[in-house]
Amino acid sequence: MSAWVLPDHIADVLPSEARHIEEVRRDLLDMARSYGHELVMPPLLEHLESLLTGTGEALDLQTFKLVDQLSGRMMGLRADSTPQVARIDAHLLNRSGVARLCYCGPVLHTRPGAPHATREPLQFGAEIYGHAGIEADLETLLLALDCLRIAKVPSPHVDLADARIVHSVLSGLALDTAALRRVHAALAAKDASELANLSKDFPAKAQKDLQVLVNLYGDNKVLFEAEKSLQPSSSMREALSTLKYLASHLEGVKATFDLADLRGYAYYSGARFSIYAAGAADALARGGRYDEVGAVFGRSRPAVGFSLDVKALVAAVPPRNLHAAIRAPWGEAPELLRAVKALRARGETVVCMLPGHESEVDEFHCDRELIEAGGHWVVQAI
Repeated sequence: MSAWVLPDHIADVLPSEARHIEEVRRDLLDMARSYGHELVMPPLLEHLESLLTGTGEALDLQTFKLVDQLSGRMMGLRADSTPQVARIDAHLLNRSGVARLCYCGPVLHTRPGAPHATREPLQFGAEIYGHAGIEADLETLLLALDCLRIAKVPSPHVDLADARIVHSVLSGLALDTAALRRVHAALAAKDASELANLSKDFPAKAQKDLQVLVNLYGDNKVLFEAEKSLQPSSSMREALSTLKYLASHLEGVKATFDLADLRGYAYYSGARFSIYAAGAADALARGGRYDEVGAVFGRSRPAVGFSLDVKALVAAVPPRNLHAAIRAPWGEAPELLRAVKALRARGETVVCMLPGHESEVDEFHCDRELIEAGGHWVVQAI
């Protein structure tokens, strides 16, 4: 095998794609800042017990592990940044009020999340800590949609769920982690027969509600069907009310519901959303409420947020037009150097043609050139 062959699902990013990724990354961070989010930069690796505290088995299996040569302790390469940001909020910022935080950096996965997915996503996310009200849920959802809009995602649609619905149905049942995981998998697969087998020893109420949940997906009619068919509880009523509220504020955006959906990380505690678009194989953004994510760090605060993979996002949208550039001759004449410096100071891209390479084509779209005319350097159209 050639020494330069990369591992499976790991790839170099070449100039045209890298430029698009970087432009989208900047737009996403600017959009988050416009909502009041502050940028944080958690480390790529941490001690394993800190990195995986409270995150569940799914994230543990996705985490690369190694030994720190300085301390001999086990370390992990982050597979998700949310637990790190929760740690920052709990221990480093320690604010009493609302904290809006955002981040953008690589994460590493031991296995790809989909057949053609990368194992090195560029994860962007935005999170709100310290507000338990539904206003934070709505703001997070609207920011996620604005982020996809600024990236030029065509006709996104939102799929809504709420972790409290399944939790309410299963409350009071003494299920170990393995049994609970099997029930969640059967719900996600809409496998009614498997659910019937798994729940055969459950109380009749739970058996009935699980069978109802399998079919509660589609448009907003499923919310009214859930109110009629599922056993009522305060948690159930609050969850359904939250979903109605969020959907009512999605002007011009299609909303669907899957009340049995528990995909993703185990720390979600309330309303959740996934945003899809035509042509994308999977959700482009996922988020929701995870109020207990900071509890393992000694500070339980309300929390809600979302994240996305900038690489997957860029792959789902049309390429952007190149910014027009100016071609200039190579030279050391003071007047030429001053002219080039002035153009670059104004934000122009000026590509100086190195000697002997004047006829080569590069990736920049040069629609103008810097020429000498009448003793002055001027820009003219090509």
